[in-house]
Amino acid sequence: MTSKSLAFSYLQKSIARLDILTLLLNKEDYSDVIREAQEIVELCLKGILRSAGI
Repeated sequence: MTSKSLAFSYLQKSIARLDILTLLLNKEDYSDVIREAQEIVELCLKGILRSAGI
């Protein structure tokens, strides 16, 4: 797997988790909203760093 494809994979995973955030927010499960939001930020950062070759 190349760095570019791995970066794209990380970004796809983060986009998929955005749907989960809406569901958790509607259930008023705020602690899980925060945890999933943190995961999304981490996946985006990993994707950005991979695409930059870091």
